[in-house]
Amino acid sequence: MAKSLVIVESPAKAKTIEKFLGPGYKVMASYGHVRALPSKQGSVDIANDFEPRYQVLPESRKHISALKKEAKKAAELILATDPDREGEAIAWHLLQALGIDPAKGQPAVKRVTFHEITKDAIREAMAHPGTISAPLVDAQQARSILDYLVGFNLSPFLWKKIRYGLSAGRVQSVALRLICEREKEIEAFESREYWSIQAELSGQADKTFRARLFALDGKKLDKLAIESEAMAGELVAQLERQSYRVARLETKQKKRNPAPPFTTSTLQQEASRKLGFSARKTMQLAQKLYEGIDIGEGAVGLITYMRTDSVVLSKLALDEARELISERFGTEYALSKPRTFRNKAKNAQEAHEAIRPTSLFRTPEQVKKHLSPDQFKLYRLIWMRTVASQMAAAVLDATTVDIEASERFTLRATGQVVRFPGFMQLYTEGTDEPDEEETGLLPPLHEGETLTLHQLLPEQHFTQPPPRYTEASLVKTLEENGIGRPSTYASIIQTLVNRKYVRLEKRTFFPEDTGRVVSDLLSNHFSRYVDYDFTARMEEKLDAISRGELSWREVLREFWEPFIKLLEQKEQEVSKADVTTEKTGRDCPECGKELVIRLGRRGRFLACSGFPACRYTEALKNGQEAEPEEPVYSDQTCDKCGARMLIKQGRYGKYLACSAYPDCRNIQPLVKPKG
Repeated sequence: MAKSLVIVESPAKAKTIEKFLGPGYKVMASYGHVRALPSKQGSVDIANDFEPRYQVLPESRKHISALKKEAKKAAELILATDPDREGEAIAWHLLQALGIDPAKGQPAVKRVTFHEITKDAIREAMAHPGTISAPLVDAQQARSILDYLVGFNLSPFLWKKIRYGLSAGRVQSVALRLICEREKEIEAFESREYWSIQAELSGQADKTFRARLFALDGKKLDKLAIESEAMAGELVAQLERQSYRVARLETKQKKRNPAPPFTTSTLQQEASRKLGFSARKTMQLAQKLYEGIDIGEGAVGLITYMRTDSVVLSKLALDEARELISERFGTEYALSKPRTFRNKAKNAQEAHEAIRPTSLFRTPEQVKKHLSPDQFKLYRLIWMRTVASQMAAAVLDATTVDIEASERFTLRATGQVVRFPGFMQLYTEGTDEPDEEETGLLPPLHEGETLTLHQLLPEQHFTQPPPRYTEASLVKTLEENGIGRPSTYASIIQTLVNRKYVRLEKRTFFPEDTGRVVSDLLSNHFSRYVDYDFTARMEEKLDAISRGELSWREVLREFWEPFIKLLEQKEQEVSKADVTTEKTGRDCPECGKELVIRLGRRGRFLACSGFPACRYTEALKNGQEAEPEEPVYSDQTCDKCGARMLIKQGRYGKYLACSAYPDCRNIQPLVKPKG
C-alpha cells in the first residue's frame, strides 16, 4: 500500500514528526531551501515584468532526486514546512522542483501547518489540511526579488567607487546606517559637567536616609542646573546652616504588570540582556527546542514556533498556566481571567502564537538533564516569561517625601516597598537603560517631623553620550521602526560582522572604517533607499501582498524605475576619489602637497595627495587624524632666507626644513654632531 509522503525542512523535525504519524507515512527533509535566485546577471528578467529565474541549489540536487523518487510512489504529498511566508515559499518551490502540478492530482497535494511539534498538534494539522497560499508565496517572492535587485546592482557600484568585494543590502544597509549614525552622535557629543547634592538625614526613628536637592526657590532644579564645583560648594555652605523638616509625605500604591510572552524580537533582546547570547545563537537554540528533543519518551518539540510577532497564548496554555501557578505559588498569584496583551510590533504579520513551552507542566528542572547547558538556559527563560505573563500584578507602595530647608530649599527622598510580589516572585524583564531613581527603603516619617542633618554629599557628574547599540537595543530599534522582519535580524547582524562593516566588542557595535565609508556613500547618494521610513513602508507593502491586497509585480515596478534611474545618474556623478579621500589641511612633510585620509584594506590612513609621485603615508592614531605636533626648531638657520630650520620626521628619518615654507622650500639632511 502506497504511503503518504510528508516533507519538512530538517531531518530533526522529520524524525520527531514521523514518530507521531505511524506506519502509513514517510517523512523526509528538504534540508531547507531548494531553489533560489542565482547571484548573477539575468536571474530576474526585468523586461518580462520581473519574471524570476530560479535554480535548484547545488547542495539540494541529491535531496530533490530522493524526494522525486519517493513522490512517484506516494499516494499523497503533504507539505509540512514552517507556518510562515518562508515556509510557504519553500513548499511552493518544492512542487516546482519536483515537477508536480497540484491540479492534476497525482499525487494529491496537501499543505499542513502547525505551531508546535507535539502529537496532538500534528494530528490536528493532518486532520485539517489546506492548500498553498499564493499571496504568502508572492510576498516572499517579492522580498527575494527586491533583495536581488538592490544587492546585485548596488554592490558593483560599491566595487567601483570604494573597492571590490563589498556588498549592499536593502535592510542590511539601513541597520548599518543606524550604527554609523550613532557613532557620529557619540563623536560630536560634548560632555558637560554638573553636580548633584544629597543630604544624609535622620528623624525620630534614628535611621539615616538620603534625600537629594530637588528644588530651589520653589522651582524644580534641572539636571544640569548646578554647573560647577564652586556653585555646588556655595549651595552646600547655605544648606549646612538650615534646619530640616518633613513638608509632605505621600504614599501611593502602584501595580506593576508582567511583560507579555516572547515574540522573536523580544526573545532575542532578552536572551542578549540576561544570557549574553547573540541573536544568531538564540535562534539556533530555539530551532532545536522547536524541532524536538529526546526527553526519555522519544523526541518532542519543547517550544512553539520561534518566528512569530504574536503575543497570544492558546486556551490550552492559559489553562495550564492557571493550574500551575495555583499549585506552585498559591491561588492569590493566579488570575481569575486570563491576561491578554496587544502587539506593539509595527508590522505584525501571520496570526501565530507567542513563543511558549508546548507544555508548562514540563518544567525546566524536569527537562534539564536532557538539554545542553545553553538549551536549558533558553528553555528556562521562555518557561519563566510565559508563566509570569499570567501571574498576578506586583503591588508596590511608592513613597515620596519632600523636605524643606527654609523656604528656599526643597529636598526629595523616594522609597519603594513591595507589598505583594506577584509575578516578580518568578521573573522580571531586563532593560537597556539604567534606573537613575533611588528607590530604597525609607524609615517611618510623618509630616511636620524635624530632621537631623548628618552630612551633605556633593557629587560631580558628566553628561554621557548616547550609548552604542548592543544586539538587544539594535533589534529593538529595528522592530520599533518596522525595518525588516524579526526572523531576519540574526542574519543581518551576522552579515555586517562578516563583511567587517562593524565589529562587536563586549556585545557592543562599533562601525569599522569600511562600514562608515559605505554607509556615508549610501546615505549621501541613495538616501531614499536607506531611509528608515522608506524601508518600513516597503515592509507594509510586502504585508499587503501577503494579504492579497497588492500585486507583487506592481510593487516591483514602482520600486525599480526610480531606483535604476538614480543608480545610472550616480554612476556618472560619483568618483572614487570623492568617496575614499578626505582632506586634512595638513602638508606632506616630504613634498609639501596636502595630506589626505584614504581608505585601504586595513582601514583609513594618511597619504600624500601627490601620489604616485610622492608615496608618503602615515598611520592614523586609533583611526583618527593625528593632531599636528608642535614644531621642533633646530639651532640652525636657513642658508637661503635666514629663517629658523625645523626638524621634521620623514619616511627615511629626520631632516631639516625651512620654517618659512611655502615661501622657502629649502630642505637639508640632519647631520648629527660628531663625538
